[in-house]
Parts: sequence; C-alpha cells; structure tokens
Amino acid sequence: MRLIDRYLLRQLLGPVVLATLALTAVALLSQSLAGLDLIVNQRQSALVFLKITLLYMPQLINLVLPIAVFVAALVALNRLHIEQEIVVCFSGGMSRWQVISPAMRLACTIAFMALLINIFVQPASFRALRAELFNVRTDLAATLVREGEFSQPAPGLTVYAQSVDSDGNLVNLFIHQVKPDGSDTTYTAEKGRIARAQGRPVLILQNGSNQEISGRGVLNFLSFESYTYDLSPLSNSDELIHYKPSDRWMHELFFPDLQQDWERRNRLDLLAQGHARIATPLYNIAFMALALSAIIGGGFSRMGYGRRIAGIASIAALVRLIGFLALSASEDNAWLNSLQYAVPLGATGFALATIFRQKVDRQIAIGRAPPSDLAARGRT
Repeated sequence: MRLIDRYLLRQLLGPVVLATLALTAVALLSQSLAGLDLIVNQRQSALVFLKITLLYMPQLINLVLPIAVFVAALVALNRLHIEQEIVVCFSGGMSRWQVISPAMRLACTIAFMALLINIFVQPASFRALRAELFNVRTDLAATLVREGEFSQPAPGLTVYAQSVDSDGNLVNLFIHQVKPDGSDTTYTAEKGRIARAQGRPVLILQNGSNQEISGRGVLNFLSFESYTYDLSPLSNSDELIHYKPSDRWMHELFFPDLQQDWERRNRLDLLAQGHARIATPLYNIAFMALALSAIIGGGFSRMGYGRRIAGIASIAALVRLIGFLALSASEDNAWLNSLQYAVPLGATGFALATIFRQKVDRQIAIGRAPPSDLAARGRT
C-alpha cells in the first residue's frame, strides 16, 4: 500500500508543480507588462524593473496556487482513472480514503506553505516593494526632467534637457525659474548632474551661464564652469512611506494602533485582510477535494468525464467568486469574516460528501478490468 500511496503522490506532484510554474509565469508576465511604465516614463533601470516585478511574486503565487492545484489534479486523476489505475486500487482492497489521501495530504502541504507565505513572506516582500516604489516616485532625476520636453516639476519652474546620456548626465540643460518676488532667473548649461551635497539634493551645472532679471528690470549675467543649483525645495523630505493592508504584519492587522486616524478609520479593512491571509490557503484543500469529486465522485466511464469536470469547474469558479464577495463584505461587517472560512470549508465538505456517498462495488470494478491487466497492475 505504501508503494501505491507514493506512486499516486508522485503522479499528482509533478503536474501541480508544472501548473504552478506555468500560471505564475503568465501572471508575472502580465504584471511585468503593467510595470513597463517604470522604464518608459520613470526612466528606471532594468534591474529596478526586475526587482519590483519579482517582489510581486508571493502574492501572485498565492493567487494561482488553488487554480494550479485544481487543474493539475484534474489532469493527473483523469489520466489515472481512464487508464484504470484507480480502479485497480479499489479492486486491490483500498478504500476511498486510502485512494484520495495522497492528494489530500499534498493539498494540506500546499495550504500550509501558502499560509507561511501569507504570514511571513508577503508582508516582507510588499514592504520592500513599497519602499522601492517610494524611491521611484521621489526620484528627482526622473521627476525633474523629461528628455526632449519642457517640464514643470514645481510652480514657477520650467526645466528642459535635450537628452540624458548613459551616465545619467543631462545634456544641453535649460532651467527657468520665476521667484516669489517677481524676478526671473534662467540657467543654461552644457551638462548637468544630480548629486547630494551636505545631505541635500543638488544639480551640478557645468559650462553654462546665469541670466537674472531683478524686480526692477535690471539684467545680471554670469557665466560659470560649475554651479550648484539647490534642489531641496523640490524634494518631499517630510513624505513618509504608507503601508497598505497587504503590506502589514499579522499583528498589525488584528491589533491596529487605534490612536492613528487612518488605522482607526480602516480597522475593518485591516481585520478582513488578516482573516483573508488565514482563510485563502484553505482553497487549495477545497479545490483538490473538488477535483477528486469530479473524477472519483461518480462511476467509471470509458468515454471520459468531460461533463462532470465542466460541472465541478463551474462550482469551483463560483466558490472562489463567493470567497471574494465574502472578503469584500467583511470590510463593512466584522462578523462576516466567518464566511471567509465557511466558503472553502463548505466546498471541501461538499466534495468529500460527493466522494463518499457511494460505496465501492468491488465486483463491478473487478469485472470492468481484464484479470490479466489487474494481475499485472497488482504486481506493480
């Protein structure tokens, strides 16, 4: 029995791994296409783009895991059943629970891994992601200049650069500033480079000139080899990183700091997110049970199980949709968080009841498989 148990587990494990990798790759590709704005508009490096894309992976994996488990289990179980290997297991004296236990153990293992990702990996990953996005948003080199365009990063300030070379230098730079006292100042330079001086962001201009018209209309002209333009008024040094519910640790979700206005107003959202972190791994078990129900929950058929699989697939989609609706409803009513657990557990109970509602007729099972085939399969 242990050999058969391990054989069934291997037959399920391979398709689950392949399906997870394939679906994660597709989800990662769609996410990377959405993040191309970082390179096109924000002028970030490919390394930053890759880092941000990979930091989304924990959430993407948790989203695709139940689907991967369901699809892979259907493929593997359908093949085993059509080739009468499951029929041989029943004929050899195995109970329904002994046949499905490898699949259910695999689903429980995947659910436990998903729970660890939800509790530990996702918050750490999303916090790093939020910090990276914050750096991109506050990157002066990206927000100050649009290559070949006149931009206004601040009221009264116009900036133009003909191009940006591979070293990050701004070529043929033009800066026009209107000061509050009414005076105008214009800077032109062959090159410019953003740096930091005494902890403040500055723009170092090289080989340029400065023309200033005072409030009384007097023109002052100055040429320079190097000039430091202070950018600290443009940097939002007081801006802080704001963590969304998906970025919070579990204790921050269940026990928010009610002295903070935002956390007090969004207490129900945080609580719903905390329960969702615990409840969503249960869908891996529910979808595995539904896949088992589609194949083993009815009689043997040499014509395949297309209609039964389509019906169970519709039920699985409906279950997940109800789960999303339960999460949304829980953000308004705390007591509805119980639905987040009831939906996957109810689907699991329904699937197992379908599997065990009929006893195995061993005589029929034996009669359907040729004796020589049964003997050969029994020896393996």
